[in-house]
Amino acid sequence: MDSKFTENKTFEKKDFTKIILPKGEYDSCVFIDCNFYDTNLASYTFNECEFRGCDLSLSKLNGTILNDVRFKDCKLLGLHFKDCNDFVLSVSYDGCNLKLSTFYKLKLRKTNFKSCNLQDVDFSDTDLTGSTFDVCDLQRAIFSNTNLEKVDFRSSIGYTLDPEKNRIRKAKFSRSEVVGLLSKYDIEIE
Repeated sequence: MDSKFTENKTFEKKDFTKIILPKGEYDSCVFIDCNFYDTNLASYTFNECEFRGCDLSLSKLNGTILNDVRFKDCKLLGLHFKDCNDFVLSVSYDGCNLKLSTFYKLKLRKTNFKSCNLQDVDFSDTDLTGSTFDVCDLQRAIFSNTNLEKVDFRSSIGYTLDPEKNRIRKAKFSRSEVVGLLSKYDIEIE
C-alpha cells in the first residue's frame, strides 16, 4: 500500500472509526472534532499538526511519528505514547484528558502539559527535564526513575513522588503540594 502525503489540510468532524484515514505523512494539518477512537495509527507521520477536540483514546501508535504535534482539548485515554517513534517525538498538551496513558522510557524534555488530567499516567524512566505541568491533576501518576530536573509542578495537584527514586534537582513545587514528596514516610504534617 502506498503512503499518502497530505499538507496544509483541515479535517473537521470526521469519524475515522468508519472511514480510515489513509496511511501516510501529514504535514501542517489540523484535525478538529475528529474521532480516532481505537483506530490503528501505527506508522503514520504527523509533522507540525494540531488536534483540537479529537478523541484518540485507545488508538495504536506503534512507530507513529509525532513531530511538533499539539493536542488541545482532546481525549487521549489509555494511549501508549511509549510505542511512538521516539527519535523525533515532540508534543504539547492543552486541556487534554490523558488518564491511563503511558510515556514509559520516553525523552520528553521541555514538554508542556497545560490544564490536563494526568491521573494514573505512567512516567516511569521518562526524561521530563525542563517540562511544565501547568494546572494539571497528577493523582496516582507514576514517577519512578524519572528525570524531573527543572520541572515546574507549582500549579499542579495530586502528585506523589519519591525524591530518592527520581531526579528532582531544581524542580519547582508549590508549598501546599510538597506533601506529595513526603508521603512515603507516613508522617503527619499540620
